Amino acid sequence: MKISLNNVGRRFNKEWIFRNLSTEFSTGNSYAILGPNGSGKSTLLSVLTGSLSPSEGEISFTQNTEIPVDNIYRYISLAAPYLELVETFSLKEIINFHFKFKNFAPGVDAKNLISILGLEKAANKEIKYFSSGMKQRTKLALACCTDTPILFLDEPTSNLDVQGMNWYRELIENFGKDRLTIIGSNQIQEYEFCNHQIQIADYK
Repeated sequence: MKISLNNVGRRFNKEWIFRNLSTEFSTGNSYAILGPNGSGKSTLLSVLTGSLSPSEGEISFTQNTEIPVDNIYRYISLAAPYLELVETFSLKEIINFHFKFKNFAPGVDAKNLISILGLEKAANKEIKYFSSGMKQRTKLALACCTDTPILFLDEPTSNLDVQGMNWYRELIENFGKDRLTIIGSNQIQEYEFCNHQIQIADYK
């Protein structure tokens, strides 16, 4: 799987968020998109997921043949602070709902996923009663345990304590291999395992 950018830029009104970005993202590699809050990391991730169009330049998605941008959602998993869970669902219900649209990663099912989360006692609890850390772990587990070639994580350790950060690193170690992983971050503990880095500030 490959995402190719050719002089890509994105602006809102007259303000350019980034410009002249030419690079490739390919399967088997992990990439950190770095910059302070408000620098444009989430905007770039939105372009890479196909949810925002570039204001200039070209982006292409290929897996043997080119994939139309309208279909790229089938190939990606995303966890981000701005993505909300359905608060009235229980944990079991949110898992069942999510996997109506995507497949489980090999070796994972609903019961395994609850075990990976360590939330067996909360399986029937509504999401609205979860702590912010429990919600974040649920978002990360849903994304990582979905069978897709591309994994996007935006600020993945938001609301996680030290134990949660250790859990996150183990989750990535178990489910990030042989995928294209792209992480938007300004915290080194979120991306220290990445083998490529892109500084948003270089494309202003």
